[in-house]
Amino acid sequence: MNLPDPQAIANAWMSQMSDPGQWQSWFNMAPATEANPMAAMMQDVGAHIKPEAMERLKNDYLQEFGGLWQDFLAGKAPAIKDRRFTSDAWQGNPMSSFNAAAYLLNGKFLAAMAETVETSTPQQKQKIRFAVQQIVDAMSPANFLATNPEAQQKLIETKGESLTRGLANMIGDINKGHISLSDESAFEVGRNLAVTEGTVVYENPLFQLIQYKPKTETVNQTPLLMVPPCINKFYILDLQPENSLVRYAVEQGNTVFLISWSNPDKSLAGTTWDDYVDKGVIQAIRVVQDISGESKLNMFGFCVGGTIVSTALAVLAARGEQVANSLTLLTTFLDFNDTGVLDVFVDETQVALREQQLAHGGLMPGRDLASTFSSLRPNDLVWNYVQSNYLKGNDPAAFDLLYWNSDSTNLPGPMFCWYLRNTYLENKLKTGQLKVAGETVDLTKIDAPAFIYGSREDHIVPWPSAFDSLNILNPGKAKANRFVLGASGHIAGVINSPAKNKRSYWTNDKAPARGKAALADTWLNGATEHAGSWWPEWSAFLNDHGGKKVQASAQPGNARYKAIEPAPGRYVKVKAD
Repeated sequence: MNLPDPQAIANAWMSQMSDPGQWQSWFNMAPATEANPMAAMMQDVGAHIKPEAMERLKNDYLQEFGGLWQDFLAGKAPAIKDRRFTSDAWQGNPMSSFNAAAYLLNGKFLAAMAETVETSTPQQKQKIRFAVQQIVDAMSPANFLATNPEAQQKLIETKGESLTRGLANMIGDINKGHISLSDESAFEVGRNLAVTEGTVVYENPLFQLIQYKPKTETVNQTPLLMVPPCINKFYILDLQPENSLVRYAVEQGNTVFLISWSNPDKSLAGTTWDDYVDKGVIQAIRVVQDISGESKLNMFGFCVGGTIVSTALAVLAARGEQVANSLTLLTTFLDFNDTGVLDVFVDETQVALREQQLAHGGLMPGRDLASTFSSLRPNDLVWNYVQSNYLKGNDPAAFDLLYWNSDSTNLPGPMFCWYLRNTYLENKLKTGQLKVAGETVDLTKIDAPAFIYGSREDHIVPWPSAFDSLNILNPGKAKANRFVLGASGHIAGVINSPAKNKRSYWTNDKAPARGKAALADTWLNGATEHAGSWWPEWSAFLNDHGGKKVQASAQPGNARYKAIEPAPGRYVKVKAD
């Protein structure tokens, strides 16, 4: 076998990567335009590395590549720990293992280049890191039949059947408009997902309100109103009985109401953030007050649902009403100072472009939102399934959470644009500068103890940002709030039923000093880790603020708000176009 000269390979690689003019062709990106600021940034990135830094990187790369090549010639297998390349098919094939090791080395070098680029803002550096990592992940030899020995081996073993099935899977996904992450035939909302017994007792074009059937003879006097995110469907909180947070809350003796947001179509294309607050959450509060006869409710918000709930409570506070007996916020931003990796999608140019397209009407398609979130974890949510479903011809397994992940939701353009500009871009929600539904929003005026939860590996709402809500809510009343940190990520950390006895969580009952901002790292240093689910901690908080025990209501609704249809209702079953 005639092997190329390693020095020639390394020199060609370095020539390609050190020449700023080669960046765009290397990254295979669209031409730089006003609508594509990422391409413009990457085209220019090579020119922002100091020559001495580039020379150092080049020398380090040549040394490591040379060592890898010499090991290959000597028949020494590279040590690879990346789980994409640990199977016998990779490790037992010298060329495949070399390709994997060379790929990992190249990826390491690209990441080092990204870190070396001089930028004027941290956001620019974050964008460069993100763009480079996206390309590195896409270039993996595991993603191509010609360089994936596992797929090649299966092709031979099945006499081509795996390739036939893979092509059929790919064509099916093209027709569906998304990569299949789960066996979608295994699930149906209302049959084996979102099956907690309840009744829709109110609806308007924006939402349906579900009242769940009590499972205890007595319940807390103060009802619980749950507001899920409108960016996806509510049944993440009610997947199956063994991992349903809704069912758990009902079983713990709460009268539970929940908002099921509509999946917007053109009739809702002009809906605003004010509408979600006033015609959404505040209207739901009015209905629950009427049905329950209680003036105060235990309020709950998850992700952007928590942001909307908090805005609604601040609007009511400005009107002289304190309707929350307590407030639960799960993985929620109130302070958008650190939005983690999502920061790469939000700058003045990108927000202005969205405003030009959607601010006066239109829909942000659910498939675009889903693609954005998948890009945050491409190896787990994109390339893993390209390899399995298409290259190997496997059918995805049945997994309720991933089925939900693919069941996307549209957003009204005006609402989406307001949200992007006023929170992610300008971080105005916490400042008291915004007007919503005719009122000035001051989150510090919400007079209710808060249970705040963050997930330690959350890439969508970094847990220190969730923790920062302690510095906004109930100023001067530090002991009124409670923070709990869970293991895992944005979804898996939240959906962690006690029945599973998995993961862990942290608590710290020592309140921060009065008048001082609570610091996340200080809190964690003094925290205690507990095995299992954090849900019982939340249940205890609800009981503390649930009032006395009263007889559970035998019938949903009342004379004014009658039963419309059984839960989960029609709205949650509507698919995004």
